[in-house]
Amino acid sequence: MRINKYIASCGVASRRKAEEIILQGRVKVNGKTVEELSFSVDEDNDIVEIDNEQIGLDENKVYIVLNKPEGYITTVKDQFDRPSVLDLVKDIKERIYPIGRLDYETSGLLILTNDGDLTYTLTHPKHEVDKTYMAIVKGIPTPEQMKEFESGLYIEDYKTAPAKIKIVKKDEEKNYAICQIKIHEGRNRQVRKMCRAINHPVMRLRRVAMGKITLKETEIGKYRYLTDEEIQYLKGLK
Repeated sequence: MRINKYIASCGVASRRKAEEIILQGRVKVNGKTVEELSFSVDEDNDIVEIDNEQIGLDENKVYIVLNKPEGYITTVKDQFDRPSVLDLVKDIKERIYPIGRLDYETSGLLILTNDGDLTYTLTHPKHEVDKTYMAIVKGIPTPEQMKEFESGLYIEDYKTAPAKIKIVKKDEEKNYAICQIKIHEGRNRQVRKMCRAINHPVMRLRRVAMGKITLKETEIGKYRYLTDEEIQYLKGLK
């Protein structure tokens, strides 16, 4: 098995993140540092370490949906020592990691797993998994602005893919709107940047679905296990 796939299968990181870890010289196989992405591992006999800590294939795959509160990061480490979503799942003995990210101020649905192949499927751009958000934005977008939003916006050095937006509630007196937004890209703070680009900055943002997976009745700060049907649905996404 290629070293990056092995690391992903151990639930440590996605394949792309695993490649970064390898190139940083943090991986050892049988005591020797490996920096070649094409290196193959004998999963039954080789000893693989990351940062001098041995990793291994975990037969017990875990799939959960967390209702992330605002004020939590989705990365493992943070220079400001802010709380991590992993602090909310400490009772799970397997080492699990988030699929994708939600920024510090954003709440809502976050899938965590130790299934590296599923992480790869859901984060690779070619699979185009819809992510649905509810956004409270300043002001009320016009039909022209929403059409621009849906057609694609130039943000920094790229143009966003086609998206969907609709107003589900508006308050002209208080000058805000609640919008349902669907995108399938996963760039950093993308929804916030897109709303800002049409001059309706986000005041609050919550992710409510990833594909057909929803939070259901999961309370903020709590998690639920995915059903077998939900797991098969995610694995079948192309």
